Amino acid sequence: MSEFWLISAPGDKANMLAWDRMNTVTAKANLSCNSKFIIPDLKVGTLDALVGLSDELGKLDSFGESVIKKLAQYIGEVMEDSKDRVQENLLANGGVKNKMKCLKIDLISYLTKFEWDMAKYPIKQPLKNISEALAKQLTQIETDMKNRAAVYNNIKGNLQNLERKTVGNLLTRTLTDIVNKEDFVLNSEYLITLLVVVPKSSYVQWQKTYESLSDMVVPRSTKMIAEDAEGGLFTVTLFRKVIDDFKAKARENKFIVREFYFDEKELKCEKEEMKKLASDKKQQYGPLLRWLKVNFSEAFVAWIHIKALRVFTESVLRYGLPVNFQAMILQPNKKSTKKLRDVLNAVFKHLDEVAAASIMDTSMDIPGLQLSNQDYFPYVYFKIDISLLDSS
Repeated sequence: MSEFWLISAPGDKANMLAWDRMNTVTAKANLSCNSKFIIPDLKVGTLDALVGLSDELGKLDSFGESVIKKLAQYIGEVMEDSKDRVQENLLANGGVKNKMKCLKIDLISYLTKFEWDMAKYPIKQPLKNISEALAKQLTQIETDMKNRAAVYNNIKGNLQNLERKTVGNLLTRTLTDIVNKEDFVLNSEYLITLLVVVPKSSYVQWQKTYESLSDMVVPRSTKMIAEDAEGGLFTVTLFRKVIDDFKAKARENKFIVREFYFDEKELKCEKEEMKKLASDKKQQYGPLLRWLKVNFSEAFVAWIHIKALRVFTESVLRYGLPVNFQAMILQPNKKSTKKLRDVLNAVFKHLDEVAAASIMDTSMDIPGLQLSNQDYFPYVYFKIDISLLDSS
């Protein structure tokens, strides 16, 4: 299951016994896998500042989640030929110890073994400064992704448009990769070669009648140069002045003249454009994918630090000073989320009897709370959903 619950409760002796009780019950009933979520001693500041920061962090949390989802989904778009391998490319920097700094680990391992990155987010600075640094980092990543995606998508889109022309039947597809110079009478003041699409069932009729569809058709000038499931593409040479008459008669017989005139320079340009776009896309692919993987990791790490800031801020506001709380990350068993919630509410109901009672009575309002009753529990709670490839 890709849903995690990040919770906290006071860290005094009585509540540590509650933690032990919760761990024992959840392990015995296989309700969840639990790990301590270590948050360092951050600078608290004033309570007024914490209240304002709480609201800002809520918005930053949503923004961070949207950025990593965009990155994950765009990695899926770029890896269009190997979508089944996208998940294994969604990794996070493996901890902050020197020997682990270069390693990438899976997202679940990063969450369950979370360590605050002291180098990137020094804890001696005010919480607001850390929050602003995280916001700046995520905003820059999002901006860079939009710019890089625009360049790559433009190349990809232009290439797809050209490739799209090479599919379809002979009536609609491009003829660039089919025709040759030798198939046409060129540079003649009087003669011109037309291309005619003939249904398979009418091949014999075409051969018998094409010379008599109008005056001035060159005898024995037809040749089939391409064929698909529905018909064939035939050349026919005639005098320029009878083009309109020939087209009309051909249409009456269900022979369709393609509006195509051989231009060697134009055909060469189209072929070269497709080669160039294919080459450009290939050259962009590697660096873009590397950038996406690196910055997905950076953004994910930033997002989890935002979660840590939220837990710290809400725990101080909820449980007061001096700072003393324990945070824990729970990975619920998918089939046992309701039972797990009941266990948590029972173990920690003493932290907020009103909230605990209101969970049983969802019609009760909790004064001063912006969250709905369903989102409020006696303990601090935040959900972390790492199902990042879902369209939702």
